[in-house]
Amino acid sequence: MNHASNDALPVVVIGAGPVGLAAAAHLHERDIPFLVLEAGDAAGAAIAEWGHVRLFSPWRYNIDAAARRLLDAAGWAAPDLDVLPTGDELVHEYLAPLAKLPAFSPYVRYDARVVGIARVGVDRVRTAGRDTAPFLVRLADGTEVTARAVIDASGTWRTPNVLGATGLPAHGESDTVVNRAMPDVLGADQDRFARVHTLVVGAGHSATNTLLALAALAETEPGTTITWAIRATNANRAYGGGAADALPARGALGTRLREHVDAGRITLLTEFLAHRIEPANDGAGGVTVISRDAAGVEQRVRADRVVAATGYRPDHSIAAELRLDLDPILESTRALAPLIDPNVHSCGTVPPHGVDELTHPEPGYYMVGMKSYGRAPTFLMATGYEQARSIAAALAGDWIAARDVQLELPETGVCSTNLVTDEQLPGAQADACCGSTPAAATPTGRGLATGISGGLLTAPVPLTAVAPDSGTSGDQGVGGCCG
Repeated sequence: MNHASNDALPVVVIGAGPVGLAAAAHLHERDIPFLVLEAGDAAGAAIAEWGHVRLFSPWRYNIDAAARRLLDAAGWAAPDLDVLPTGDELVHEYLAPLAKLPAFSPYVRYDARVVGIARVGVDRVRTAGRDTAPFLVRLADGTEVTARAVIDASGTWRTPNVLGATGLPAHGESDTVVNRAMPDVLGADQDRFARVHTLVVGAGHSATNTLLALAALAETEPGTTITWAIRATNANRAYGGGAADALPARGALGTRLREHVDAGRITLLTEFLAHRIEPANDGAGGVTVISRDAAGVEQRVRADRVVAATGYRPDHSIAAELRLDLDPILESTRALAPLIDPNVHSCGTVPPHGVDELTHPEPGYYMVGMKSYGRAPTFLMATGYEQARSIAAALAGDWIAARDVQLELPETGVCSTNLVTDEQLPGAQADACCGSTPAAATPTGRGLATGISGGLLTAPVPLTAVAPDSGTSGDQGVGGCCG
C-alpha cells in the first residue's frame, strides 16, 4: 500500500477523554479523517469513576481551544471559566456535548477496547516496507481497523501502581481487598469508611484528597480514624506551595492537610515501605500492613480499610509490535523525559513540548496526555491539549505550527482538590467594593519538585516512582496533576 492510499485512511485516536477528543477536534479542523476508539460506554468513562473529585484548576485550563470553537459554533453554553469543575461536571458539561456534535458522533466508537497495534503485514523486526504499511489496530472483539497514524490517549487509569514499595506487590497484597485511589468517602462509599480505621498509603494528590475527605467524615462520624503512610522522611512535598501557589485551591489542599496532621486528626507515618499485608487476627476482619526498610526495621499498622494511592503507570503492551523509544526510568518518550522529570519539575513548570518530543522510531504513532508522561506525576490537562494541537499540525504537514509550541501554566504545588473557595463555586459573586481581595499568588520559579529530590524518597531503597492519577478513557486521570 502506498502513501497516497494511506492518506485516505483515518487517524485512529485511542480514548474519548479530554485529550483524545481534543486531538479529534484539531484533526477535524485540519480536515483529517479520524476515528476515536473508546473502551468505555461513553465519553469520559474513566473520569466518571472519580466524578466526585473537584479539579484544582478552573475551567479555563480544562477546555481545549479547538474543541471550544466547535462547541461555540453549535451554541454551547460555556461554564464560568473561573469555577473549579468536578469530574462529573467535566464529563456532562464539556466532554459529552463535544462527543455528540455532528462532526464527532459518527466517528466515535464506544465499547471499543484496543488490544494491539501493529503494521499491516510486518512485525516489529521487519524494516522493508514498514514506513509505507498502514497501522493495524485490533479490538477486543476481534475487529481490526487500518489507520494512517495512531494517537494513543488511553491514559493510565486502569494500571495503578501496587502498594508494595519496591514496585512489586506487597506479600499478601493480591489476597487482600485494597481500595484504589480516590474512593467516594463522602458519598457512595461513606458507609464503608465511617467509624473504622483507614490507612492511606501515598504522597500524591489522590492521597491528599482521600485524607481530607476522611477528615471531614470523622467530624460527623465518631470513631473514624485515619493513618497516612508515606515513603518520604517528611510530608513537605505533599503539602505543596501553600499561599505561594498560583492556583489557590491547589495551595489550600496542602495547607489543610498540614493542619489536620499538626492537630493530630491524621496520624502521619514516614519512611513507610509497604512489604507485607496479613490478616489482623483480631476477629474484626482488619489487616496489618507491615513496612520493612533496607535494614530490616519494621513498622506495623492495623487497619480496617487500606487505600493505595501510590500512583499509576502506563501499559505499553498494546504497542508491543511497534518500535518505541522509551525512557528507562519514566517510560515516556526519551526526548520528553528530561522536560517532565519529577525530580525537577512540578505540574506547572514543565516546558512546552509537542510532536518532536513525542515522536517514536515508529513514524505516525504518538502517545499523548497522561500516558505520554509515563510514571511522571507532572501532567496537566492543558499540556495534553497542546500536544494534540502540535501532532495534528504535523500530520497535516504544517511543521511551522507543529513546532510553535506555547503553553502557560500555573506553577508550584500538588495537583487536584476537593477544596474550593466561595468565589470558585457556581453562581458565586465577589463583593462589589468592600470585600477583601485575595493576594496575588507569587510564582516560585521552577516550582516544587515532585520526585526523589523533592522529598519523595531519601532512603537508599529501590522504589517504583510514585505517579499520579490518570485515565483509560483518554487520559482521564485526575491527571497526574490533572488540571
